[in-house]
Amino acid sequence: MQRKIMPIQTTGLNAEHKTYSPEEHDIAVHPEDLGANSFRERYNIKYAYLTGAMYKGIASKELVIAVAKAGLMGFLGTAGMSLERIEKEIQFIQQELGSEHSYGMNLHSHLDHPEVEMDTVNLYLKYGITCIEAASFMQMTPALIYYRLSGLHQKSDSTIECRNRIIAKISRPEVARAFLSPPPERLVLKLLKEGKITQQQADMAKHISMSDDICVEADSGGHTDQGIASVLLPSMQSLRKEIEQERQSAHKIHIGLAGGIGTPQAAVAAFMMGADFILTGSINQCTVEAGTSDYVKNLLQDINVQDTDYAPAGDMFEVGAKIQVLKKGIFFPSRANKLFSLYSHYNSWDEIPEKIRHQVENKYFQKSFDQVWQEVQSHHQRKNQHATLEKAAKNSKHKMALVFRWYFAYANQLAFTGDEKNQVDFQVHTGPALGAFNQWVKNTHLESWRNRHVDQIAEKLMRETAELLNSQIINLIKR
Repeated sequence: MQRKIMPIQTTGLNAEHKTYSPEEHDIAVHPEDLGANSFRERYNIKYAYLTGAMYKGIASKELVIAVAKAGLMGFLGTAGMSLERIEKEIQFIQQELGSEHSYGMNLHSHLDHPEVEMDTVNLYLKYGITCIEAASFMQMTPALIYYRLSGLHQKSDSTIECRNRIIAKISRPEVARAFLSPPPERLVLKLLKEGKITQQQADMAKHISMSDDICVEADSGGHTDQGIASVLLPSMQSLRKEIEQERQSAHKIHIGLAGGIGTPQAAVAAFMMGADFILTGSINQCTVEAGTSDYVKNLLQDINVQDTDYAPAGDMFEVGAKIQVLKKGIFFPSRANKLFSLYSHYNSWDEIPEKIRHQVENKYFQKSFDQVWQEVQSHHQRKNQHATLEKAAKNSKHKMALVFRWYFAYANQLAFTGDEKNQVDFQVHTGPALGAFNQWVKNTHLESWRNRHVDQIAEKLMRETAELLNSQIINLIKR
């Protein structure tokens, strides 16, 4: 049961002297009191605390298992993984965890290849994955809707149960509205026509929202719209209230906060703004369980809040989406931005001045444009993505974009393998929250990443958040 904070007593309406003390009132806030109790109950977790997915298994199976065994929930970072690898990771997690533990998978938007989304969803349904973190979606897609509707069930009392839960990570009100609303009817009818859902599920779709809960993502490591938490969260809370009044739904949609949370002060701010839960990311990348190279972790444990920068997102290169990455000792941000500038100003590789082309080939690619193109072709042929290659054959700008995208995959791989000789090209998704965390734990045993475990960080952060909040309440009372 959630503890109550007793009302403050004064001697009169305009009393100057407040005759109370912490001992006279039950003001103790505990870690399990933070956030929404109903959120913890929904996901069967100890605290209103989640760990977010990070690209290509940085949020690893080991990380997910450690968090689950601590009574919390984390999401496997499946973006960029092959289906074969995702399946093996799921099998490993399910072998290690019993049904009493909570965990989830990431589902990442694929604008160019929606079939990747559908294949991933089919895999999740095969293994009974009942909770996903939907990330980078700008609109509802058939795969996302299929996952949601496949879990619909009408109970004996005629209420609708959604067995497949979606926590949507969003940073824009229009996207939040889409997730807070029923799925688009035209896409529901398309799935019905294809035989993926039943008529009953199609009928029930009108009465549900696309997501169970929303995670508002302020400026963060990786994909980011560079939003401000104190602006975004109230806006989304107002939107939720508006939609609740419109739909009169009994289902409570929780709204949590991610982005910039690496210290108790940041967590206190989130909960005091009314966040139902918090989600951490960057601080978990520099832990024993994180699935990146030790060399990258050595770099990350020493960064400060000013050591990140913005670059184009490789998977959304043409639309100019941004990611936040490590810049200390690394050229990747400036090189990635240069490639996007070239793409924006020229219609083909051959239009670019020869001196610049040589610089890109020698410094960035370390091979010729044509050699990179051969690798790109081989990759898409293996994936049976022939339409992409056909488009490139007709459109020189698209061909250039595919080659530039190769650099992002190359920079990722360098970081994952810890290739010290090519450190300047590392692509490391992280945000300033990790810099703040590093300062918080400086001169303690957690200064070294080799002593950082994701479950212990969660426990420390939530406990010290509660302690700080108690202290702040006492200070307010004494004023």
